[in-house]
Amino acid sequence: MTTTRTPAAADLHHVAERMRALDAALPERDGVAVFNRVYLAVTEEIARRGSLGLFQDPSAASELGARFGLRYLTAVDAAAAGRRPPACWRPLFQQRRHPGVRPLQFALAGINAHVGHDLALAVVDTCTGLGRGPEALERDFERVGDVLGALEERIREDLMPGPDLLDVADPLTHLAGTWSLERARDAAWAASRVLWGLRHTEELYGEFAERLDEGAGLVGRFLLTPLG
Repeated sequence: MTTTRTPAAADLHHVAERMRALDAALPERDGVAVFNRVYLAVTEEIARRGSLGLFQDPSAASELGARFGLRYLTAVDAAAAGRRPPACWRPLFQQRRHPGVRPLQFALAGINAHVGHDLALAVVDTCTGLGRGPEALERDFERVGDVLGALEERIREDLMPGPDLLDVADPLTHLAGTWSLERARDAAWAASRVLWGLRHTEELYGEFAERLDEGAGLVGRFLLTPLG
């Protein structure tokens, strides 16, 4: 079993700084930049809520947020170095400059990759680092999910076309309606519990994680269907 290491929970602030640097460096319409802006807002909100004591265990929640974010940044670094990122991230990096892909598609594809694959592994990483099972993180997992949910709603409002009666004919309306963050979160929690149960069986753990990665990548390719 491979974990993504963070020296301390405070690394959540380092993750946010890395995202701010990416935001400054990437072209505004670059698909990775679109997702990065979304995720930076999530990371800043998690840090804000942690500083206000709004999590059951602020230290553990920050650790989860840092490990979660580090998986995205590791994919960014791999792509920048010419290496293959995980399968869940490849569609976004491959299509990031496609003129037929809309900003909302980039945002949803990034969220899909991150929640559909990275979140479950980040939970396991955090549990391993803290020496606790997933049940100890469940309440704060839900609160982190609430942050994601509130932001997804805002993203859809900001990046969807309209309002206009003709929008019902826009393919983006139908494509965006096929993916649910709530379902993805539920699946991530279930996957984290399965992975935790398999953590001492390296072959099965690796196989399950690989299938999770490939499945998220398949959904990402669908979400990034060029619409013109």
